[in-house]
Amino acid sequence: MKRMKNCSMFFKVVTLALLTSSIIISEGAALGAAGTIDQNRIKYISTLLPAKPVGFGSHISDRNTWKKLAGNDAFQKIILDAEKLLQQPIPDQPDDLFLDFSRTGNRTRWQKVSGIRRGRIRTLALAECLENKGRFIPAFEEIVRVLCSERTWVMPAHDAKLTNFNQISTDIDLGSSGLAWSLATADYLLADKLSPKIRRIIHNHLDERIFEPYRAMVMGKRSQNWWMTGTNNWNAVCLAGVTGAALAVIDPPEQRAFFIAAAEHYSKYFLDGFTDDGYCSEGLGYWNYGFGYYIMLSEMIHQATGGKVDLLQNNKAKQAATFGANIKIINDVYPAFADCSIRTQPSSNLMYFISRRLGLALRSWEQIDPVSPSGSLYQSMMYSFPNSASRTPLSQGSSQGPGIRSWFDEAGILISRPNSNSSSQLAVALKGGHNQEHHNHNDVGSFVVVLGDKPLLIDPGGEVYTARTFSSRRYESKVLNSFGHPVPVIAGKLQQTGSRARARLISQNFTDSTDTLVLDISSAYNVPELKKLQRKFVYSRIGKGSLCVTDEVTFSRPCTFGTALITFDNWKQSSSRSLIVLDSEKALHVEIKITGSDFKLEPETINEDVSARKKPTRLGINLTEPVTHALVCLTITPQE
Repeated sequence: MKRMKNCSMFFKVVTLALLTSSIIISEGAALGAAGTIDQNRIKYISTLLPAKPVGFGSHISDRNTWKKLAGNDAFQKIILDAEKLLQQPIPDQPDDLFLDFSRTGNRTRWQKVSGIRRGRIRTLALAECLENKGRFIPAFEEIVRVLCSERTWVMPAHDAKLTNFNQISTDIDLGSSGLAWSLATADYLLADKLSPKIRRIIHNHLDERIFEPYRAMVMGKRSQNWWMTGTNNWNAVCLAGVTGAALAVIDPPEQRAFFIAAAEHYSKYFLDGFTDDGYCSEGLGYWNYGFGYYIMLSEMIHQATGGKVDLLQNNKAKQAATFGANIKIINDVYPAFADCSIRTQPSSNLMYFISRRLGLALRSWEQIDPVSPSGSLYQSMMYSFPNSASRTPLSQGSSQGPGIRSWFDEAGILISRPNSNSSSQLAVALKGGHNQEHHNHNDVGSFVVVLGDKPLLIDPGGEVYTARTFSSRRYESKVLNSFGHPVPVIAGKLQQTGSRARARLISQNFTDSTDTLVLDISSAYNVPELKKLQRKFVYSRIGKGSLCVTDEVTFSRPCTFGTALITFDNWKQSSSRSLIVLDSEKALHVEIKITGSDFKLEPETINEDVSARKKPTRLGINLTEPVTHALVCLTITPQE
């Protein structure tokens, strides 16, 4: 095969396209002084491992278990889906389609076809395990041959310089690590049902595309891919894919132990991406993704070592696990901070697992049935078979949830809710933070207002990804820069990017009736004339509830000033100094009071390709003349 003939080229020093990082191999508990994995740690872990590799789920030969799963309603459609695949050809994925991203920046066209191709692994493998008649094996082996004939398993969006496509380098990314784990899991489940030739193909390509490059990175024989010491979702996702695949197919225990020891060390970088209060600046969608893979990584290692190596016995991990519950605004509405969809909610399976495993007593989540064929093959097998969460006895009592507020003090994020016995249905999410967060938006001082189950004043969330999204042109997007957020425009300038653009806490006062948060957000603006910019939030639980947002600004000479509200819903100006934002059932009244100048309301559709069903509207509230000092107060209350 061409890839095997070119294997001498695989270890050239090339960093992953699109994102770069300086490479530092740190010494730690799992690393020796030379930067290689501590051999004593590997030897110890190897004594904990079974003689043969084990993946999630059970071998196809365990017929009693698979017959029981076949009777589950969620799995009964799998065989029908697989039968349809027998009648459908595998869609072509020509080189020209891979090159589409490097030419146009479009990610979607290749990813759609790739998703269909790679999705066959799960459907065909599960169908054969459920039925055990052999009729899905030829189609499964065909998709294995097709996938293993691809030039690279790396996604085009992560190979902008085409070093993997041209086989100059073999890097590991989200796509290749996930495909590796899927193939390894299928190989473990189907085992001898597969032909020896197909099993050799799977194992050879896992070695060539994943295991050998990874070993070389860990041992310092080539430059590491940036994600190994990265602090975002890539770290957990790629580590889980590599480690999960290794534990499912590599035979010698000491070799499997190497991957566990490496995962112990490098996964700490992922946890470093959370603040100590558990806040995930990537947003809820990427918490589902990244922390969800961290959970799968920890569970794979937990099962392999009989619980003796447990990545969840870590205070940072335990705190990060609470994010999904604490970030809720009200009535299953969550803020779309960072690159997030406004419809994103916590993964039910993930919430089930962490509540059971860590004793969070989130009863509403623990009542779900996690058994499902959805997601990847390894994800389905983890949740559909006994695991450390399902085996953990339910804790006594029931959690009351986060209560009337969640205060992420290190991150500068406040979620304020009404009292449980209140007639108020008004709740808010208030954001300080800084402008160099993971999946950052320039949104220091942003806020979301929810009435009942409807977010009427919003953060619009992320855009549909293109090459621009993760490039130097990122903040050309009007939903990623501060124009698309309810924050000021100062002297005609939007917020600047970088960690120096940071909300500084002036004061906080939280009571049963009122939450007050005062932030200095002046550093977010590169305006020399700006001497003071404080944003004061006052959330009241009294009566029907209210939120008052007051900006106080001072300049050394007259400058322009404006602020904004963002909504996906309808609006109308109800008077010269008020407006209403509404949908068919709920409405918010906004009273506008300004000292120092008059103002004008300037609505504008934000014409970007967003993840929502419609484009957001920016309601600009702009002072009509330059000022040296002004107060702008927006009082937001429910409208009958």
